[in-house]
Amino acid sequence: MIITVTLNPALDKTIEIDDFKIGNVNRIVSTRVDAGGKGINVSKVIKELRHKSLALGFLGGSSGTQIKNYLDDLNIKNDFLKLKGETRTNIKIIDKVNNTHTDVNEKGPSLMLQDVANMKEKIMEYCRSDSLVVLSGSVPIGVSSDIYGEIIKDVKNKGGKVILDADGEMLMQGMKAGPYMVKPNVEELEKAFGKKINNEEEVIETAKKILEYGVKYVVISEGSEGSIFICGDKVAKVAGIKVEVKSTVGAGDSMVAAMAVAIENNYSFEETMKLACATSAANVMTEGTQTGRLVDIEMLKKQVTIKYL
Repeated sequence: MIITVTLNPALDKTIEIDDFKIGNVNRIVSTRVDAGGKGINVSKVIKELRHKSLALGFLGGSSGTQIKNYLDDLNIKNDFLKLKGETRTNIKIIDKVNNTHTDVNEKGPSLMLQDVANMKEKIMEYCRSDSLVVLSGSVPIGVSSDIYGEIIKDVKNKGGKVILDADGEMLMQGMKAGPYMVKPNVEELEKAFGKKINNEEEVIETAKKILEYGVKYVVISEGSEGSIFICGDKVAKVAGIKVEVKSTVGAGDSMVAAMAVAIENNYSFEETMKLACATSAANVMTEGTQTGRLVDIEMLKKQVTIKYL
């Protein structure tokens, strides 16, 4: 079973404004609202890939109710813990004239120590030896930076695997706990190791250090340039696929979802790379935080080019 954990979910409100100007009155061209948060995005993509997941996390207030109803309507199994505060709303401003994308994200409600303890208990309630747990995204106020590391240790003690998609200290602490897979981008890699990375050779050199913690898969996303996949002694570069970009929100989450499906179903290294990159590319072809369509994913898989390094 794939379990996604979203400790700090959000309602994603995507606003399209032509020629957006700071300090001026701006006219909205279109608006859409989606259930968001990285783990929830992963569950949505897993659903599109015709697989199942269980979405866990915290929800509160009317925004939380909207997210719960959204997932129920999609038949995505979920079991969120309720909070007294209001689940945050994130605003995405898309300007197609200037080709810009601006995020305005709320922090979200604060958590108490008991809330964190309850979530750990909830994850362990569902976790089995064949479970694959996806830990991704930011954490609410009041949660320590080693929360992902603690959950990784608990999951591994039950024999399960973890995919980690975090940044900064949470990434560093999580990596030290030895998850099965880690998916940082170059900037997150720089933050985690406190160094400037100047070229692709240094990206690979730094990423390989993550394997020393017992990590089996490292995937470095390089945006439109593609991705680098490292598994054991295999290193491969997958070139970015040229598509019409409508929104980059959730592209990384789409890759994580595809990796989760591939790992759970024991895909080969090449099959995994093709699915991950095609799913990510299909995502940017959609508006807001919508998932890429399966028909597009299947088409894009044929365009994936892999170069072993």
